[in-house]
Amino acid sequence: MDPLTQGLLGATAAQNLSPPRRHAAAATALGFLSGMAADLDVLIRSSEDALLFLEYHRQFTHSLIFIPLGALLCASVLQLLLARIWPLSFFRSTLYCAAGYATHALLDACTTYGTQLLWPFSDARIAWNVLSIIDPLYTLPIAALVLLAQRGQRRWAARAALCWALSYPLLGLVQRERAETAGWALATSRDHHPETVEAKPSFANLLLWKTVYRDNGYFYVDAVRVGRQPQIYTGDAIAALDPARDLAWLPHDSRQAQDVARFQWFSKGYTALQPGDPLRIIDIRYSILPHELDALWSIRLYPQHPERGVDYQTHRNSTNKSALLWQMLMGRELPAPPTAAAVATAKTQAAPPASGPL
Repeated sequence: MDPLTQGLLGATAAQNLSPPRRHAAAATALGFLSGMAADLDVLIRSSEDALLFLEYHRQFTHSLIFIPLGALLCASVLQLLLARIWPLSFFRSTLYCAAGYATHALLDACTTYGTQLLWPFSDARIAWNVLSIIDPLYTLPIAALVLLAQRGQRRWAARAALCWALSYPLLGLVQRERAETAGWALATSRDHHPETVEAKPSFANLLLWKTVYRDNGYFYVDAVRVGRQPQIYTGDAIAALDPARDLAWLPHDSRQAQDVARFQWFSKGYTALQPGDPLRIIDIRYSILPHELDALWSIRLYPQHPERGVDYQTHRNSTNKSALLWQMLMGRELPAPPTAAAVATAKTQAAPPASGPL
């Protein structure tokens, strides 16, 4: 989840410990800062290994077993920095930090990215797919109630914030189940028989969902608007990555082959070659428009240098897509894509003249 939401949920947890009136501001601050602290793992990076941060983000700092240690580390640092402002006992500081830190991994697991809650016993990336990474409808009510609870010491506001923080993901669970049901029905209508259908919320809402399933070596990506009645936006299909077939040129014991395996683990196997670019592997789970395969990140291979590490690349081309996303949220029909002839005509009209004036 975004850092602001993480901090606000941490503050809410600390406020709900019913701190004495004189500790209200300190509890809020310690919970807020501890609620964000687990994401310091993003600093674990290497200029020689582009995928290192993928392995360590949401790993040991997000493990349930790490919560006591994370709380102690936060309390030790924050007690040292804030002792002159708020003279709290170390026990009190640790208590508020533990409440804030404990919320982080569980909130992240509500999103679609994957969180290693059970590390070191399992490297499974747990994702409940009930919240978008950013969702103002979730964050803003919590922010307003946290401010009310801190400034006016209104305990009812802290309780209300916690209730909202717990109930909104439950709404996401209901919406996810409805989206998956619609995805199964769509697969059946195509005479497909996937093992699973996954639904993920699109950006900043619980109304429009991306569904993904695999059948006969292909991934099928569609969008479902889960309003009063499900509305389908038919998407794209793409061949699932098969390294033995698609990367036959890559030595199986090379560094790039290992990096491909690491990226597939991170992507839970939802990988494919970028159409038109056989040296770029995409994670098909994420795109701005939920029914498209325009991936938000990928890795690039270098066949001439198999012992070189892959490059991790992000793609944020959102030109004209926010308007289309809004149309989908409103349940409107999307304009038909231009035909190949229309695209060719447009390119010809836009081309500069062969020669200009002397």
